[in-house]
Amino acid sequence: MRIDIISVVPDLLVSPFAHSIMKRAKDRGLLEVNVINLREHTTYARAQVDHYQFGGGAGMVMMIEPLVNAIESLQKHTVYDEVIFLTPDGETFNQQTANSLSLKKNLLLICGHYKGIDQRFRDHFVTRELSIGDYVLSGGELAAAVLTDAIGRLIPGVLNDGTSALTDSFQDNLLAPPVYTRPETFRGWKVPDVLMSGNHKLIDEWRQEQALCRTRERRPDLLDED
Repeated sequence: MRIDIISVVPDLLVSPFAHSIMKRAKDRGLLEVNVINLREHTTYARAQVDHYQFGGGAGMVMMIEPLVNAIESLQKHTVYDEVIFLTPDGETFNQQTANSLSLKKNLLLICGHYKGIDQRFRDHFVTRELSIGDYVLSGGELAAAVLTDAIGRLIPGVLNDGTSALTDSFQDNLLAPPVYTRPETFRGWKVPDVLMSGNHKLIDEWRQEQALCRTRERRPDLLDED
């Protein structure tokens, strides 16, 4: 899979992909992540990519021309399955969306900044708009890192245990059950006996029950129990 990210501040995206699972995915050739500096695609002096908004009002707006220059340059070599703009007013990103996007081949993520981007770019180039939550960040870079991590870890071969992602929270609209590891007893706090029983049928049933209980307590909105 290839994920290209257009950003005004590309240095913000160096660390998230240089460590742990994302680094492993890149090293194995399973995921290619390219960060494109939008300032390299502007014709304005001093690498300007933003301007005052028409009609007045606080905040600068990212201009359409640099964005179009960047995407058309990329499209000469890559056909994108989705061009995704990261914005607070987009569709809420969730595990099902991550699953769907992980099946794509090429994705382009657009990081907003300042007050946002010229609406004409959204109208004519963006195919999907996503939000990682009901709050506002300084830019779309952190959201792009979240999407890339959530999507990239689902690519077959990225995780050492291929079944690990299938038992994550939200995969079946349930939160994950409690997990335990060594030591078996610590300060008198014991691991549940069922997990030490070796009976995998009972363990699976216990985990399912715990997942259901945790979801009902913490995220009842995920359950359709009407």
